[in-house]
Amino acid sequence: MKKVTKAVFPVAGMGTRFLPATKASPKEMMPIVDKPLIQYAVEEAVAAGITDMIFVTGRSKRAIEDHFDKAYELESELERRGKLELLEFVQNLLPKNINCIYIRQAEPLGLGHAVLCAQRVIGDEPFAVMLADDLLDGNPPVMKQMVDIYDYYHCSVLGVQEVPRADTRSYGIVASKPLAERVEQITSIVEKPKPEEAPSNLAVVGRYVLTARIFHHLENVKPGSGGEIQLTDGIAALLNEQQILAYRYDGVRYDCGSKIGYLKATVEFALRHHEVADEFSRYLAERK
Repeated sequence: MKKVTKAVFPVAGMGTRFLPATKASPKEMMPIVDKPLIQYAVEEAVAAGITDMIFVTGRSKRAIEDHFDKAYELESELERRGKLELLEFVQNLLPKNINCIYIRQAEPLGLGHAVLCAQRVIGDEPFAVMLADDLLDGNPPVMKQMVDIYDYYHCSVLGVQEVPRADTRSYGIVASKPLAERVEQITSIVEKPKPEEAPSNLAVVGRYVLTARIFHHLENVKPGSGGEIQLTDGIAALLNEQQILAYRYDGVRYDCGSKIGYLKATVEFALRHHEVADEFSRYLAERK
């Protein structure tokens, strides 16, 4: 059975719900303490054994490519100034065995279309899809947990969590039946249902492991509003011919596309950061 060695990072969208993406500041480059969101997502993928990082970018996302590119001038300047700790950080943004592949999505036509843009690179292999503005904090990392589930069941796996029923209109929502600890078999999936129409309150978050068969369905799914192709619709079609699992991951999700999620992530990660944790903790205590 083929291993999951490729991950798609759809980063061609318009921005967070509170800060539009710009040429200078795409949402995935928003920092949590001292690393951008995309760096956290890639590190999570690396921890899962993924070696090919496929970034589906838009015209405003050049900063992401620059971030992972080798910065000869910066490295030389840091070495000259003796800033060796920062130099080591810059040089180790990616392990040597990691490949970065960039694909341009000409128009933001939905998450499903962004995934479909990576078809030629993925081929017939299973792959991950990771949305960087969903910062998932787990031990082991959440994508590693999901790849392990895929390796055991050999089928698509969606990361899920329970949400307040009033919030179902913001997520893809699944109906499912228990299969094993933290694992459920999906029986249906619907995109952003009204609370009174939602089949459950079990929501799909920004982590997927998918079989390559999803591409067939994304090619044939009917575009919705604005010509967008929804990944949820492709998954719903795939469900008619393959088993798909919902995995209640072990970890905490920070929705960094929202003000409160971004602030919570910043606080929590700052409180464990070796440089600022003590001083920041004292600052918070003094504010009470």
